Amino acid sequence: MRFVSFSSGSCGNCYLLLGPHSGIMIDAGVGIRRVRKELESLHLNYGDISAILITHDHGDHIRSLGSFCKRLAVPVWTTQVLNEALIRHPFTRDWIGPCKQNLTPGVWNPVTEDFDVQYFVVPHDATQCVGYAIRCEEELFVLMTDMGHTTPEALQWASQATTVVVESNYDMDMLLGGDYPQVLKDRISHGIGHLSNDACAQAIGTFLHPGLKNLFLCHLSGNNNTPELAYESARAALLSAGVEPGTVNLRVLKRGIASPLLTL
Repeated sequence: MRFVSFSSGSCGNCYLLLGPHSGIMIDAGVGIRRVRKELESLHLNYGDISAILITHDHGDHIRSLGSFCKRLAVPVWTTQVLNEALIRHPFTRDWIGPCKQNLTPGVWNPVTEDFDVQYFVVPHDATQCVGYAIRCEEELFVLMTDMGHTTPEALQWASQATTVVVESNYDMDMLLGGDYPQVLKDRISHGIGHLSNDACAQAIGTFLHPGLKNLFLCHLSGNNNTPELAYESARAALLSAGVEPGTVNLRVLKRGIASPLLTL
């Protein structure tokens, strides 16, 4: 598998996972023309996107989904609950109908020639928010973002994965000492918002296992975190668990900046 993050954060979220014959885009919070430009820089094109997965119905994850549905006409896979919300959402209601596909819970869903998918629900203040376990040959890719706290199911999936993309949204001291109104601080930190660096580090210590090859930190706050703080927190968690430096490929996925095309 290969993976690229086009952007990760409240400015927009969009990822592409590529197998031998097909690709899955995860979330559509980045403009379609920018995605085309990024694809061209990697010698790829829209034809490399065979399906789209959606984690939840917040704007930074679906802002451009209507445009992708109109332009690509590929299946958009998510839960029945989220598909019903997308039918009503102003960003998607005019275009989602012919594209929507419901994932069956608790089983592997074959969404492209290369990829089978299962979803798991995570706590976030959206209509519903899900993480994904994505299987391709011997690799298991797990993405869990926008979750106010970890769940046993999320940790169980991560504990089997070869690649984990996990939220490391905020530094607690920066959040509490910042100028956000208290109601927003509470929304972020009280269980249905986002995962802090410390909570992410604790999760890493729980799901870490010998088969983990890649660990990517996603959805960093632009106001209440830095890539350096998130990276150091996760690095310390790996070291405290006895992981030799370089054994796990640790990377921060940046806001508004595409990553390289990474081989997993």
